[in-house]
Amino acid sequence: MMMKKFFLALVIMVVAMAARAQDGQQATLKKVYDEQINPLEQIDQAVASAASQGKYVICQVGGNWCPWCLRFADFISNDSTISKVIDDNFVYIHVNYNPRARGDEARVKLAEQTLQRLGNPARFGFPVFVVLDGEGRVIHIQDSVFLEEGKGYNKERTLRFFQNWTPAAVNTTN
Repeated sequence: MMMKKFFLALVIMVVAMAARAQDGQQATLKKVYDEQINPLEQIDQAVASAASQGKYVICQVGGNWCPWCLRFADFISNDSTISKVIDDNFVYIHVNYNPRARGDEARVKLAEQTLQRLGNPARFGFPVFVVLDGEGRVIHIQDSVFLEEGKGYNKERTLRFFQNWTPAAVNTTN
């Protein structure tokens, strides 16, 4: 009986330590989602900026509550090759969405409108990436699971995603 209690205590301790380590890792990642701005206005501003520069918009939909969202933001900002492709071809924004938000009816309605505007990408989970053309039309929704590898992201697949959705790649005539 004493051995069972010891084993149970050991298992609980290991699980607690793993949870703390994961929370600590998320806490060290930069929060990239502005929870105070109107996401529809954010998207409209990004589209206007992209149109004036001949670029597309990438909306990374998620939130500061999502460890995978923060990992992706960290991943692309620390890879110079991917960062260059993004900077050269896209206006990149982090569109805040909190699926657990309750209470404030106006915020809930705004979140619903934002998802509708972006082609209802939440069905893929978070983060999810929505590519908008220079007129603000949704031209692609990317499920992030195809970019993941282990506890992070695969550079080649991520780079391929971005390269395949640049304005030059989309507008190539064969």
